[in-house]
Amino acid sequence: MLSRVSRHWFSTASSHPWLFVGLGNPGEKYQGTRHNVGFEMIDACAKSLGISVDTVHCKALFGQGYVGDIPIFLAKPQTYMNLSGESTGPLAAYYKMPLNRVVVFFDDMNLPCGVLRLQHKGGHEGHNGMKSVIYHFRGNREFARLRIGIGKPPGQMDPKAFLLQKFNVGARERIDSALQEGSEALKLLISKGLTESARCFNREQKYKHLRLQTLQV
Repeated sequence: MLSRVSRHWFSTASSHPWLFVGLGNPGEKYQGTRHNVGFEMIDACAKSLGISVDTVHCKALFGQGYVGDIPIFLAKPQTYMNLSGESTGPLAAYYKMPLNRVVVFFDDMNLPCGVLRLQHKGGHEGHNGMKSVIYHFRGNREFARLRIGIGKPPGQMDPKAFLLQKFNVGARERIDSALQEGSEALKLLISKGLTESARCFNREQKYKHLRLQTLQV
């Protein structure tokens, strides 16, 4: 019944919707870990937009709302990270979403902690959740993504162990700030479109990246 209600709700909309998907692992033990910042970005968006993510649809925690007359779908796949596409692919197919109206949020070790990048398309960056999403989009990479920097593991630390650790106090502050910046950027995306919002947002994040590098020298 939830699916029928959701599809009817979508069919009455007057503007093209956006689907925002945050990647992570379900369960209390993963909350607050580096690998779950995609989930946290969905939570920040939900709070900012006044959308409740409290139903289950296509193996995801799911919510829907409007910004003006534009429908917004929010999803947190509950398949575990490496199978994220098993939820994301069916969600996009169910709503017949063109992939240029899908944005996937995920953690990225190639960016400093708290630095974000909004991109039109790209690869999986070695991220298993993104590999699964691309696979279930039949190899199509023409969808937007919000990369959330978590930094690199120190020394010889196992990357898998690093991903499943929680942030220290300083890193947590940078991530909390990034979540607010990301949710504001997504509001801009909804109102202005991907090209303009990405250009403005990424310029600001580039300067933030440079500031962080200066502080670390």
